[in-house]
Amino acid sequence: MSRRTIRWLVPLSALSIIGVLVMQMYWVNRTLDLRKRQFNQRAHVALQEVAERLAQMNRVMQSVNPVEQLSPDYFLVNTNATTQPEVLEQFIRESFRRHDLITDFEVGIYDCTTDRMRYGMLLSTRNTDKAPTTTAGWIKTDKYPYYFGIRFPAQESYLAGDLQGWIWSSVLVLIAVSFFSYALFVILRQKQLSEVQRDFINNMTHELQTPISTIRIAADVLKNPAIATQPERHSRYVRIVEEEILRLQRQVEMVLNMAKAERNKLALELEWLDAHELIQRIAHPYEDRITLNLRATAPYIQADRLHFSNLVSNLIDNALKYSPKDSKVTVSTFDEGDRMVLSVRDLGIGIAPEHQKKIFEKFYRVSSGNVHNVKGFGIGLSYVRQIVKAHRWKLHLNSEPGQGSEFLVSIPKK
Repeated sequence: MSRRTIRWLVPLSALSIIGVLVMQMYWVNRTLDLRKRQFNQRAHVALQEVAERLAQMNRVMQSVNPVEQLSPDYFLVNTNATTQPEVLEQFIRESFRRHDLITDFEVGIYDCTTDRMRYGMLLSTRNTDKAPTTTAGWIKTDKYPYYFGIRFPAQESYLAGDLQGWIWSSVLVLIAVSFFSYALFVILRQKQLSEVQRDFINNMTHELQTPISTIRIAADVLKNPAIATQPERHSRYVRIVEEEILRLQRQVEMVLNMAKAERNKLALELEWLDAHELIQRIAHPYEDRITLNLRATAPYIQADRLHFSNLVSNLIDNALKYSPKDSKVTVSTFDEGDRMVLSVRDLGIGIAPEHQKKIFEKFYRVSSGNVHNVKGFGIGLSYVRQIVKAHRWKLHLNSEPGQGSEFLVSIPKK
């Protein structure tokens, strides 16, 4: 899949997902509004029938519009006469069942002599149960001397029950959208891993080709019979072959050790080491570009000699790669409680905050527009993190763009 396709796929997929969710929310909202209107209409018609029956029973003239809705869940019904609670209950239940209003409701009857709502009762069309309820906060009116009020306290849950089909369909849409989003994430992740793998292969080919070419040239020189008469030159080329073979061996070992570390099979052969002695030996070939400041007292640590050496070498190599040729890298040790801290500081290009957490990921390299601009596989710092993790040490980075970087490894002392 090309980069151009990916650039189009991501925004179009995001817009599609947003569009589906917005449309689903829109139609659910529309359906809920429709259910509310239908509920109010059925309640209005049912209460009007109750008012008609009460008027016939009391032999009074019925008002033209006896039902008034004061809020989404509250209705007042004008009766023009006193109302008996038991009769009112029966009429309301019968009318509500006829109009398919199977829900709970509260009834309050207005008493004009005391100017308050009385007979607060919670009823239901599902059964014949009833329970007292308060009517102190119910809205009253001066339009009618005789009326009763109806409240639907469970109106929202009743309407939500009618929307179960829509709710389940919305859940299914969300699940489908989640799977689609996850699939898109996997595609993008695989695309990123593919690019990282390609860069790693390019870098590895470039890194391995250099010592192989050097060995080939040295071998051609050593095959020349005349070289036997030049012992110094012969020794120099033999030394070149040995150094390049060791270089190849270190590179291969680093890749293999990284693979073992990922499988949690990084075997450690722990021993007590003099950290200063080991650091000095590793820094010796770079003495013209490295400043040592080893101030830790009793620098004895328990570590794997090979992996600790690789850790120090990788940190120094990384610092040198990203530093100007005329600047020096400072390798320091100092005490911090019962721990020794190893510091490798450079005055190079620094690392932006958005890259600082990622540089310890395998194959990750800060983009510079040229994959071979800085040599390396992109696994050195990842290998360092794995070594630190295997030893249960602590790794920290301080860096600012243009101000250089400092890598700190905190190690328990003897």
